[in-house]
Amino acid sequence: MSSTVSPLQPCLHPIYARLLCAALRQRGFDEAQILAGTGLDWAQLHGDNRSLNFAQVQRLVRRAVQLTDCPWLGLQVGCATQVSAHGPVGYAALACADLRGVLQVLERFSVLRLSSLRLTGYLEGERYCVRADEEFDLGDVREHILATIAGTFLRLLEAVCGALPVGELRFTFPFAEPAWGAHYRELLGPGVEFAADCYSVSLPLAWLDRPSLSADPQAARIALRDCERQLLDVREGGDWTTRVQLRLLACEGRYPTLGQLADEYHLSERTLIRRLREEGGNYQQLLDEVRQELACWLLLNTPLSVEAVAERLGYQDTSNFSRTFRRWLGMTPNAWRNGQLAVPAP
Repeated sequence: MSSTVSPLQPCLHPIYARLLCAALRQRGFDEAQILAGTGLDWAQLHGDNRSLNFAQVQRLVRRAVQLTDCPWLGLQVGCATQVSAHGPVGYAALACADLRGVLQVLERFSVLRLSSLRLTGYLEGERYCVRADEEFDLGDVREHILATIAGTFLRLLEAVCGALPVGELRFTFPFAEPAWGAHYRELLGPGVEFAADCYSVSLPLAWLDRPSLSADPQAARIALRDCERQLLDVREGGDWTTRVQLRLLACEGRYPTLGQLADEYHLSERTLIRRLREEGGNYQQLLDEVRQELACWLLLNTPLSVEAVAERLGYQDTSNFSRTFRRWLGMTPNAWRNGQLAVPAP
């Protein structure tokens, strides 16, 4: 696992959170029930394409499993996900000439949709394997995330190649077989193994030359150019909103002013304001969001007292921090912490 990647850095395209919310709506839960205690806003989640960080994903998954009492919910959601949900990465994969090209697209560009895992392809005898290594500990939502990926991968293969002999596919998961393991074999086929070193999927080497049903060289070139452009943006630090978020996440209680931040980027204050506004935000909004996420993360994942968390976030007065936290999540820090810790792990 990489020690340079933080669980509070943006890591998941919001469409996957929307799909999870849609699955919960189909089960009869309303918006307020779905997002209770997550710190997420329904309108923002469905109208803003900024990636979610892992802490937000973790809270939403925990809430979803709590509501449904269905620990294999991620597998169901993954198996129901259409290829179009993957944006340019999905379009590029669909338009490839063959399955070999599809896997190359996934290995190179999956980071554009989910950056908490690193995909690597390799040969193993007469099989081709793709393994996923965690950039940081996925904790109690590991099963949900990996099961979702497995279901999504199977649907993508079927969209590209048509019906496949699923008995030839092998999925390995890095956790002990759960009591609901039969659901994995029902949805993914018989080649499911648990207690592995890492998540992986493998298929016969001969499958790599299977032609795509939707091969389109021109569409592939367009989609791949889009993917390469997005990948370059990511490597250069992302958009201005992401750059500012990451800079604020690196702070320890003393946050720079807007003017100081502009100086760091060699911009005028007006220029930085304009660039953030063009992306739909502003500095104070981003600072509030970073402080909220850090507060939730520290309350849930450390033994720090509320007073220590307030100090860590730059609040001189704990009561001021508590009032702000209540505005964010509708309850006091202690009440939120106790409620989250009482939620059973997925």
